[in-house]
Amino acid sequence: MKIIKATEENIPLIQDLAKRSWENAYAEILSIEQMQYMLDTMYSQSEISAHLKSPNYHYYLVFDENSNEYDGFIGFENHYEDNTTKLHRIYLVPESKGKGLGKKTLEFLNEKTLESGDNRIILNVNKHNSAKSFYESQGYKVYDEGVFDIGNGYVMDDYLMEFVIAK
Repeated sequence: MKIIKATEENIPLIQDLAKRSWENAYAEILSIEQMQYMLDTMYSQSEISAHLKSPNYHYYLVFDENSNEYDGFIGFENHYEDNTTKLHRIYLVPESKGKGLGKKTLEFLNEKTLESGDNRIILNVNKHNSAKSFYESQGYKVYDEGVFDIGNGYVMDDYLMEFVIAK
């Protein structure tokens, strides 16, 4: 596995990977309409481009050297809060499950978080998303929950999770 820094040229690839992973991860959680709305707004060309221009926001692509294919991506923001990096998005396509890529990608995030001077990672996970148990298996803990209005009559009903990296 290689983790490669994403650039503006990779935006269509990120959009495709997001769509493929979301269709699997959220098929039984979100309506098709909400999923399409969120993909259109959160993964628009302008949204991702703005992230890539921010010095603290980073996208990396997950490349599987065995299959010679991109299997997912991670997007995170250092210094989101004091000493805290926010994991905004980590998505892997369904066919990559079981390869250990999720765990390796989180280990990469830990390294990048420490390199930035942060030592805490936070994320939101949908209350009905099975990924919650994956994060818990990697040492993340729920510290709160929240309902967030995302427009168009839709909300995100999430657990807020954190992981503190031992220095």
